[in-house]
Amino acid sequence: MLYRIIFFLVFTVGGFILGLRAEETYQGAIWGAGVGVIALILEYVLTKVGFGTVVGGLIGLSVGLLFAKLIYFPIKSIFTNIDGTYIAVVFNALFGYSGLLLGLRAGKDFTLSNIVKAFKTRTEEERAKIIDTSVIIDGRIADVCEAGFLEGPFIIPQFILQELQHIADSSDSLRRARGRRGLDVLHRIQKMSNITVKIIDEDFPKIKEVDAKLVALARMSGAKIITNDFNLNKVAELQGVTVLNLNELSNAVKPVVLPGEKMNIFVVKEGKEFNQGVGYLDDGTMVVVDNARKLINQQIDVVVTSVLQTTAGRMIFAKLKEDAEREETRMARH
Repeated sequence: MLYRIIFFLVFTVGGFILGLRAEETYQGAIWGAGVGVIALILEYVLTKVGFGTVVGGLIGLSVGLLFAKLIYFPIKSIFTNIDGTYIAVVFNALFGYSGLLLGLRAGKDFTLSNIVKAFKTRTEEERAKIIDTSVIIDGRIADVCEAGFLEGPFIIPQFILQELQHIADSSDSLRRARGRRGLDVLHRIQKMSNITVKIIDEDFPKIKEVDAKLVALARMSGAKIITNDFNLNKVAELQGVTVLNLNELSNAVKPVVLPGEKMNIFVVKEGKEFNQGVGYLDDGTMVVVDNARKLINQQIDVVVTSVLQTTAGRMIFAKLKEDAEREETRMARH
């Protein structure tokens, strides 16, 4: 309270001094005291009402007066026999007061922290990604996140968690294991410091299929979908939703294999065609080898003959190293 009295006395004395110079001593003191009172009132209003409310009120008042001017000039030009001063006063009072009230109401939440939060939320929405059940069960997304190639926030709707829990509670041992693995993967991602996982309750009761709900949620929120599901990928893209497919990422980073290259693989089973054997590289790429059916459960050397890129991934066709050398020898003789 003391500083307010000092503040008021400073304005009063200042007005008195200025009044002495103008030979209007008492009027100067009165004007100084009046300015001091106005300043104290403004200080009280700012502390009680809030900075955002005051700014909102000033903006609303300015917009209201601007509208009053815009409406006043056309009416004045049409009704030339009416007193223009009266119309201007009425319009300024009406629109100015209305704008002030609206500005005061809207300015209550007008704070610097809210502005920063709004921009931050908008940025997060643009980066947000919705995770499909197939990706969670697959598990590779956790490794990709740890490597720093994916960043959050990740959105997990409740209907995805319910589907995952349903799989984890399945009577089938394989499905149950897959569901529990998915829950472990989610828990692992949640503990990562560079990833934010948001569980949301948004649902679409009129839509029954989970994939359709995912697409609807992505369209509503503007988020991307991370999936391994080929059909979901195509449906989402048709509806303008951006999709990040981990299978496509996996295929993109696989080493390039050219015809004529030699490799060593383990034959695990027979192929679809006659006398074929099938093996796999460390990254899961299927290798189909001619005349290798009799070599199942053996480690063999093969030579790549061709590479086929399919929607499901990359397939390598090869033949036994002995067959390739025999063929080269025969061609050299001819």
